[in-house]
Amino acid sequence: MKSQETGVLPKSDIYFHTPSTQAQRMFFYPLRLGHFYYEPEYHLIRNSYESFLLMYLIQGECTVVCNNQQYIATKGQLVFIDCYRAHEYYSKKGWECLWIHFDGSLARDYFDTITALQGPVIRIHNPYPVEKNMQKIFDNYTQKQIIKEVLISNYITNILTELLISITENSPTSDHSYVIDDITTYINEHPKEDLSLNRLASLANLSPFYFARTFKKITGKTPHEYVLSAKINSAKFYLKTTNFSIEEIGLSLGFPSSSSFCTTFRKHLDITPMNYRDSPSD
Repeated sequence: MKSQETGVLPKSDIYFHTPSTQAQRMFFYPLRLGHFYYEPEYHLIRNSYESFLLMYLIQGECTVVCNNQQYIATKGQLVFIDCYRAHEYYSKKGWECLWIHFDGSLARDYFDTITALQGPVIRIHNPYPVEKNMQKIFDNYTQKQIIKEVLISNYITNILTELLISITENSPTSDHSYVIDDITTYINEHPKEDLSLNRLASLANLSPFYFARTFKKITGKTPHEYVLSAKINSAKFYLKTTNFSIEEIGLSLGFPSSSSFCTTFRKHLDITPMNYRDSPSD
């Protein structure tokens, strides 16, 4: 249907979607979407609008204001706004865009991760996949196809994935991401070896301070936390799938004694290794 909003050219299209209960529980789902041509001097100010907004600029530019900060978006860039919070956008020149207001159980997690480094305006190295998936969503409504919510959710997921890839490539830690991947693989494959901070930093060819900081940025855990989590996960597997004794499992994972292993295991899971072994499987 045609938009009736002031400051939006009559050729603009807007569509509405009411998500099913299943979609609200499991998927990303659209609420409103459109292909808009904004006139010069358009200005929108909102305190709250219960959704997240993805807006891909086809032509022109707009200014976005979030958290009392101002950002400029131009052709080929994507705007990602948490509309639950106060926001505004405007332009003196006007702009054309594809946009979608959407939500979903993981929407905020994606939003926080994607916007943490770059803010609400995302500079995409290759915007084609984003534009293509936005257009696929839009085509489902313009061509009056049967709306398959799982398919629409997949298109939204594809867009969010492209944004995650984009910010990863532009992140200061991206140059070391492969190194950290190698280190996490080493940790999981060599649980009995020396996995101290100095040893892991040496394997990564980084200073202990920079390695620890980079490791946590990429994995979300300190090296020590990751090592213990890896060992506990391995212990859980061996306890459920082998007849190895508690002592044998602890020693195979680099613990100096069975008592040390039991103490660490119980501290992390609030259950002893033996009780975990005897507990019903999930």
